[in-house]
Parts: sequence; structure tokens; C-alpha cells
Amino acid sequence: MKRIAVLTSGGDAPGMNAAIRAVVRAANYNHIEVYGAERGYAGLIEGELQMLSRRSVSDIIQRGGTILKTARSAEFTTYEGRKKAVEALSVRGIGGLVVIGGDGSLRGANELYNEFGVKTIGVPGTIDNDLGYTDRTIGFDTAVNTALSAINNLRDTMSSHDRVVIVQVMGRHCGSIALHAGLAGGAEVILVPEKPVDYDDVAAILNRGKAVGKTSGIVMLAEGAAPLDEVMRELKDRTGLSFRTTVLGYIQRGGSPTMEDRVLASRLAVRAVDLLRADKGGRVVGVKGGEVIDLPISEALQIPPRFDSDLFEQAKMLSL
Repeated sequence: MKRIAVLTSGGDAPGMNAAIRAVVRAANYNHIEVYGAERGYAGLIEGELQMLSRRSVSDIIQRGGTILKTARSAEFTTYEGRKKAVEALSVRGIGGLVVIGGDGSLRGANELYNEFGVKTIGVPGTIDNDLGYTDRTIGFDTAVNTALSAINNLRDTMSSHDRVVIVQVMGRHCGSIALHAGLAGGAEVILVPEKPVDYDDVAAILNRGKAVGKTSGIVMLAEGAAPLDEVMRELKDRTGLSFRTTVLGYIQRGGSPTMEDRVLASRLAVRAVDLLRADKGGRVVGVKGGEVIDLPISEALQIPPRFDSDLFEQAKMLSL
């Protein structure tokens, strides 16, 4: 294989640039040309591909976001749209495609492989850490540390004013960011979509603290666990404490990636290039027990996201 392409799709995640850099440099080291598709599958359909060199990806490993940009593509969900994407690769003699993104992005890569035989390799890039086949996804560690930094700052001001702050983080279907940031930040309460919200139980925790003179605290809320306004109303009625809310929103997606995300992105990208060099496709890379793995995309997507219930119970124990 002499020429491959790389794209980033779906929500951006810190470390995507580190992955792009590693794809380009690992490929160039092995005398393979690399094209970057701008705006994900949407740009690929429109033929928006540019050649990337070692020089063009220098000084990006520390940058958040993605230099290739990302976008949703309704057209790619159709057979005709995917056919146009394949034609854009074929006309340039591109034999393989590295797709960096989350669940939906990997499904798109699998469709290109199954329908047209495009040699695709998926690299997990999503802050949610919601892909069950891999222990970590690119961007998760950075997002958690961003949330943790916010918690540290909020605790200072909440304690100064005797208030409890409800911090909403991303996680419509997966509470990993809330769980890990909440545990690391010493949150009094962590609410996640994987566990039913019991307002009486949460209020009891806060009231026990109130009984011993604790009048400030942190409630970590994954956005999919319960509506923010509802949580504040229910807890205020049950505790009488003073509450404030903070929604971190897209701030979790940006920022310079941590060491862990840069190293993870680099390791996974190198394996992706190695698989294409071996003329393999329809596979996804990940990490298990510290070791880089790869398996068929179709198999990987059947593995449900894992939620660490033991860690959740430990967090509850340590919050009392």
C-alpha cells in the first residue's frame, strides 16, 4: 500500500491531533503517502483531501481539537453518499483509510469496508470513553482532568459561601467522566445514567454532612442522569441547603491533551498504520491491560460500554 488517508469524525476530542501526527509520520517512515480528509466523512464525499507531510503535522501534538476539522454528514448515511466517498479515495489511488472518532464514526468505517471493500482502520477518539472493547478512548483523560480542575476551583468558592454546586458534565449515556472526575475531586455525590437517581438517598448524604457542620459540597451530574433543574429543585426541597449550578459543556472537549492521551493516540495510530501496511481492513484498534489490541470493527461494536460499578460504590463510600 503506497497511499492512505486519515480523517476525524464526530465530536472532537483532545489527542486527535496527536493521532493524526502519528498516522502521518508512521506512514511516511514506511514510504507511504498520507492524505487528510477535511470535515470528516462530509469532506471525504466532496473530495476535500490534502496531502500531509511530516512537516505539515509538526507542532500539533499539544493542540486540542483537530486540524482536519470534523462535521456531521447526513449524506454519508446513504449508500449513494458512501459511494461518492469511495470514489474520492479511488480517484487518488488511496488504498486505506484511518478513521478517528467514536461509535458512529467506527460504524461508518465498517460500512465502507463491508459494502465497498475499503481497507478501513478505526481509532477510538471520544471523550466519553463509551466503547466497550477498549479500556480507554483518546480524549477521555483530558476531559476528566478539565472537569477536575473546575471542581477544584468551585470547591474553593462554594466553601467560602456555604453553598453546594451541581456540576453538569458531558455524558448522555455514559457516566465515566462524572465518575472519575467526581472521585478524584472528592465529590459528595455522583449521579450517572447507569444508576437510577434516588433523591431521598442523595439528600440523606447531604443532610448527614449538614448535621456535622458541612454546608458546602460538590454534586457531579452526568447530563444523561437527570435534568439539572430537577436535581437542584429536588435536593433544595429536601435539604434546605443553598445550591448553585455550573455546566461545563464544550470546555471539556478543548484544551491541550494530557500526556496519557498523547501517548495513547500515538500508540494506537502506529498500530493502525501497521495494519494497513499488512493490507488489513475492517478493524479497530484499542488498548486492554496496557497493551494495544486490534479486532474486527463489527465484533468491537457488539461489545457494550462498561461502567465500573465497583469504582462507583467506592466513590460513595469515600464521600461519607
